[in-house]
Amino acid sequence: MACSCGKKGCSCGEFIAPMSALWQVYDGIDSKANADVVSIAWEREEGKVFRYDLPIPKRLDPQAVKFVTHVVERIAKFALWAAGGWKLYLAGPDKIVKPVAAAYTKKGLRTFDFDFFSSIYGRKVEAVVVPKSKMPEFSEKLQQVKTVADGCRIGFDLGASDFKISALNKGKVVFSKEFPWDPRNNADPEYHYAKLTAGLKEAAKHLPRVDAIGGSTAGVLVGQKLGLASLLRAVKEKNPSKFEQGQNMFYRIEKDWGVPFAVYNDGDVTALAGMISMNKNGILGVAMGSSEAVGYVDPKRRMTGRICELAFAPVDFNPCAPKDEWSGDYGVGAMAFSQQAANWLAEKYGFKFPKSMKLPERLKVVQAAMEKGDSKALKVYLEIGRFLAHAIPWYNEFYDYENMMILGRVTSGLGGEIILETAKRILKDVYPEWAEKIDVFMPDEQARRLGQSVAAAQIPVIKKR
Repeated sequence: MACSCGKKGCSCGEFIAPMSALWQVYDGIDSKANADVVSIAWEREEGKVFRYDLPIPKRLDPQAVKFVTHVVERIAKFALWAAGGWKLYLAGPDKIVKPVAAAYTKKGLRTFDFDFFSSIYGRKVEAVVVPKSKMPEFSEKLQQVKTVADGCRIGFDLGASDFKISALNKGKVVFSKEFPWDPRNNADPEYHYAKLTAGLKEAAKHLPRVDAIGGSTAGVLVGQKLGLASLLRAVKEKNPSKFEQGQNMFYRIEKDWGVPFAVYNDGDVTALAGMISMNKNGILGVAMGSSEAVGYVDPKRRMTGRICELAFAPVDFNPCAPKDEWSGDYGVGAMAFSQQAANWLAEKYGFKFPKSMKLPERLKVVQAAMEKGDSKALKVYLEIGRFLAHAIPWYNEFYDYENMMILGRVTSGLGGEIILETAKRILKDVYPEWAEKIDVFMPDEQARRLGQSVAAAQIPVIKKR
């Protein structure tokens, strides 16, 4: 895999851990008198605000200014994709914060982010530099999570290469199945609707009746409306007149079935699945599938309403890290914890795939090679484990969590065990404080593959007859 700099044979794409970058900034602070602070805050719906304060040295040479500005930009980017937002507030030295503010404009460095969040919220993203006294404070409206398993329920979990459906009768799973589909390459939203409807009907055959339907989906949700999502990418690009029809698919299905219905971001349902199946609180769920999906339930079993789309959040601070083909940014979560990541690593270590072979099939090739002890496959999983180890304390900068559950197709089989063992070993060696604080684990194989659909089924509240 070539470096993003485009230079043939370049070796500058060495991994730069976010925590190492932070510590490098802190190293320049030798006393309180020599300390300053850069404050970063994103405002989103209902007055919610996520804020991050970064201590920096007061005296910086030109090279240090460039480095600190880079770190601040990466923090602002991470905070946006962790929490969401339409207005960025920055306070600190102008030479650092003004370039970051300029990035979040229509023609700035973060054009993709500007367009994405402007579309989600229906208002243009803006960035302002303000005095420290005008910085908004951290503010979130937390929602207590309660799940129930009464009655006859169906749950679904929509991914980009397959979707899973489970049927529950009084809490017992009576049906579970994975359905292959290719939503990203189908420009007619009727395809998406028909495929999901057929799956729901197959699950319903295993129940005496259907009392409620709960769902988990890749992509960004605003209520039950799909925002920008890879599931509808072909619709938006090739059939834009029907994009809104695709966005409203869940409302249509809810009307069809006439029962309590709820759908949530797949990352949040990942965290719920861990909370339910493992009885753990303060959990960050990381699903490594067609992309990276992340969800969060805080130590008091509350949800924050954050967007948690860490597929586009940076985990490698090297500008020459591989770029995500959709956002065009480098070193983001999708390039570390997904089928996309497994593919570029496999090619880097010598796997050859036909151009026509899709990512799920490529992953299967790597998994089969791993089961046979192939050294190239081993390197793929060791590298993903290394990425994960360095991401754990970095994620902890933005989420208060005590447990991280990893799951998804990339973690299936022997490769998943290697990812987990590698992450734990490096975490203990490099970040012992976090190794003591955070438990990293995987559920069993069936829960990893089907747990989100079962958890989603338990979210809607059945009205008493």
